[in-house]
Amino acid sequence: MSQQTPSLNIFTSAFPLPETRAALEDAGAVLVDDLEDADAFICHGVAPADFPDLPDRVKWVQLCQAGIEGFFAEGVITAGAQGDRRWSNASGVYGRQVAESAVALLLSVTHMHKRIARAASWSVWREVDEQTRWLHGATVAVVGAGGIGRHLIEMLSPFGAEVIAVNRTGHPVDGAVRTEPIERLADVVAAVDHTVIAVPLTGDTEGLFDAELFASFRPGGTVVNVARGPVVVTGDLVAALESGRLSGAGLDVTDPEPLPDGHPLWDMDNVTLTTHSANTRASMDAQLAGAVVENYRAFLAGGRMPTELDPAKGY
Repeated sequence: MSQQTPSLNIFTSAFPLPETRAALEDAGAVLVDDLEDADAFICHGVAPADFPDLPDRVKWVQLCQAGIEGFFAEGVITAGAQGDRRWSNASGVYGRQVAESAVALLLSVTHMHKRIARAASWSVWREVDEQTRWLHGATVAVVGAGGIGRHLIEMLSPFGAEVIAVNRTGHPVDGAVRTEPIERLADVVAAVDHTVIAVPLTGDTEGLFDAELFASFRPGGTVVNVARGPVVVTGDLVAALESGRLSGAGLDVTDPEPLPDGHPLWDMDNVTLTTHSANTRASMDAQLAGAVVENYRAFLAGGRMPTELDPAKGY
């Protein structure tokens, strides 16, 4: 008698994920229409405050974001009543897209695109000619050397920029001229031309970029944030820009978010803002499919999933 291949009943939330669903079915999963019949829950497009009560039989939850701090804050991520529920997110899945957006923001700021667009006049040509900067020969700090950071280092190389990576441990990161631990961040930002923030939002990184750290920046430095808004103290960023300590900023994320109409950051010629669109919802399904199937197979095999969460670390 042939042995039956193990599988899971999987429920996906309301947002359509046709490619991910098809990939799971190809891997042997059974897609069900009711959460009560599910062993696993693929959660896409559900706010932490609206997260459903899970039946005890759900043993794996796949969150489709990379940053899942809101789910921790709401107390959603737990081991469940029987202590055996496991969780995964999309850490690293969107790294290439977000890194590309970080490069775009950095180029927009250094090439003064917003200044030109807001002037709507050729009259700013001399100012642009004198103040435009180039990545060739520049030094860029990449703070957070996970999936986004590794892709970013790769993308910056053809521009002729050197990268100093910053991570928790200082363990060397491929492609960086050197790697420093987060404890040396103030020394790093003092030595570089540009700083890109790509760290997860945790208790240790919330408010990390504050007035004290901005005071350590090399005068005229720029900062790009593609991580989470609360990693930066917004009022302190505005003050650093107004004082000239920072020459510009590129922000895909802000605190608060959405950034209110009329906020000072909108009116600054040296700040490029995007709508938390470094990775778009429309592109997520194709990127998720392979990663979710890898998690599915690892879960069935009893191994650690590639993007399994560590609740103790908050990511």
